[in-house]
Amino acid sequence: MKGMLKELRSNRWYYVMALPGLLYFLVFCYLPLPGILIAFKDYNFKDGIFGSPWVGLRNFAFYFQGDYAWRTTFNTLFINANYIVFGTLIAVAFAILLNEIRKSFFRRMYQSLMFLPYFFSAVVVGNFVYLMFSSKYGLVNQLRDLLHLAPVDWYSAPGYWVAILVGVYVWKNTGYAVILYLATIIGIDDELFEAAALDGANRWQSIRYITLPLLVPTITIVTLLAVGKIFYGDFQTIYSIVGDNGLLYPTTDVIDTYVFRAVKNVGDVSMPAAVGLYQSICGFLFVLGCNWAVKKMNNDNALF
Repeated sequence: MKGMLKELRSNRWYYVMALPGLLYFLVFCYLPLPGILIAFKDYNFKDGIFGSPWVGLRNFAFYFQGDYAWRTTFNTLFINANYIVFGTLIAVAFAILLNEIRKSFFRRMYQSLMFLPYFFSAVVVGNFVYLMFSSKYGLVNQLRDLLHLAPVDWYSAPGYWVAILVGVYVWKNTGYAVILYLATIIGIDDELFEAAALDGANRWQSIRYITLPLLVPTITIVTLLAVGKIFYGDFQTIYSIVGDNGLLYPTTDVIDTYVFRAVKNVGDVSMPAAVGLYQSICGFLFVLGCNWAVKKMNNDNALF
């Protein structure tokens, strides 16, 4: 106790700065943990969490006995895997390209333009996508008409929508990811590039043998953090774009949108709570597995 009090006194201002973040996790992540019991109960508001009747695994069986479990789980993993792969590749590429721009004015301008979509709300993005892909007046179909191509009824063709969702995600989030990677690149010691130039390395060779290897730890950590949420779909964006269009469910219905519809249409929170617990457990195990694999390859790049 004396050692802890001494630590708090000597570093009190650091703990004060960390206090808002600690309070956030306490209020929104740890205090709601007893709510996990709802997944195993026939919850009703009158009896509350602890007074509602216990039903065991019945809420899980309702989800897994239908075809929803496989479809929503596969769609969630497939869409998020594409988010991670293409989002990382494009963000790293743009970070390297921005670093190669010598005039700081143009670098800041391009970075600001790339970062701007990150601030657009999901509703704005959904309306933007609708203006692009609406059947009759959408910009894409108008361009197809100029090229003498037949229009496509995009909102009744589920096969296109994984690519559309991934494209929207990359457009919206690349600017934010670029900042992380660009900060890492700027922090690389200039003497490494000067030594490479003296040895006759060109710009591409410097990128290949210096920039990319030193970016690997940052890429690994960001990817592991993204893997932790791989079982959670980008609900706001997906629902704002797709809505309740049942024709697109085969490729766009993720776990989060399924849970939202279940609560909205049925009003029973027990089954969605069971699905949410399933998401959390699978995501936790997935992070442990990926972190173990990273440790086997390079222990220094592991998250923990």
